[in-house]
Amino acid sequence: MTGSGRYDAAIAGGGLLGCLTALKLAEGGMRVVVIERGGLCRGASGVNAGTISLQFVEPEAVPYVRKGRELWQAAGDWLDRDLEFVSKGVLTLAFTEAEAELLAAKSVEKNAAGAPNEIVTLENARRMEPSLSEHPVLVSYCALDGWIPANLAGRAVGRALRLAGIEVREGVPVEGIEPSGIGYVLDAGGEAVAARRVVLAGGAWLIPMVRWLGFDLPLGCAVNQIIVTERMAHFLGSTIGVARRGLTLKQAPNGTVLIGGGWQGEGDPERGTVALIARNMRGNIKLARHCVPALDGVRAVRIWLGLQDKSPDDLPVFGPLPGRDDAFIIACAHSGFTMGPYVAGLLADVILGREPEMPLFDPARLLAVGDK
Repeated sequence: MTGSGRYDAAIAGGGLLGCLTALKLAEGGMRVVVIERGGLCRGASGVNAGTISLQFVEPEAVPYVRKGRELWQAAGDWLDRDLEFVSKGVLTLAFTEAEAELLAAKSVEKNAAGAPNEIVTLENARRMEPSLSEHPVLVSYCALDGWIPANLAGRAVGRALRLAGIEVREGVPVEGIEPSGIGYVLDAGGEAVAARRVVLAGGAWLIPMVRWLGFDLPLGCAVNQIIVTERMAHFLGSTIGVARRGLTLKQAPNGTVLIGGGWQGEGDPERGTVALIARNMRGNIKLARHCVPALDGVRAVRIWLGLQDKSPDDLPVFGPLPGRDDAFIIACAHSGFTMGPYVAGLLADVILGREPEMPLFDPARLLAVGDK
């Protein structure tokens, strides 16, 4: 490997979490480099459905999601660009008695945790959204939920990095990390990049990254199939969610409907074997039509995959690696897009030697010492 200059921090992974952490570190005076195997925020951060939700997280994560939502809503202040935040609420549907029992219990939990929602009658739900089907047996409503175009957010974050003078290396895979005398050396496409600190923000590729430093991390990978329909006359204002499957659908300003979550694709990102599953895609379309009959007969025009890391307890993972005060990881399970701006700031505070406003979700609860 050829060598390069030293940085205060190297961010391995240029998704939303890595980029926002880099922004906060640069604001704190650090010299930062972001190294990304593809393009900035073009993985899961740029191809997700953009849902800003308090409903699809564990109760312990609700305060972090609320803070993240507030930051996205005020993006014009810190990203210098309005992100077209749509805040018309989410209607979550249960279609069986088992789903209704789950939804009712979750509603109580979420209210207690600070995610205000209410059980509404189907009649009232259909007043809010006349296109809703007559099939649900129970409906909950959260007025705070909404969404933003994920690709628009990604472009705004990339622009903010460049305006902040942060060095960005796109199309450069991190292929190894070794501790050095006063920090770490990253193998970045055959070039040695030296940094005093390292932040692992590789999303679905985090598992091999932590192995380089001698740890095992039991993250899974959700292979989300995102479906976009042809354009339709506007008929849907709220986001629609399904209690058990995690499927969501929403209509964009251009008239297309985005269907995300639900049944997954399959594959192993480490091996590059990721693929759509046609029957699952058809199942998601069928379920979306079951929620909103107006989708019957509408064509799907685009489909893509978004790879999302998934922790065993469905909670975020961000903080220092055990026994190290100069190596960190950041990963979010559910609603990582929503809480991203806030949790990245918390991690940056710790790296900068500040007291974070709220506790981190310590990686030590999941990490085991590997064979390195």
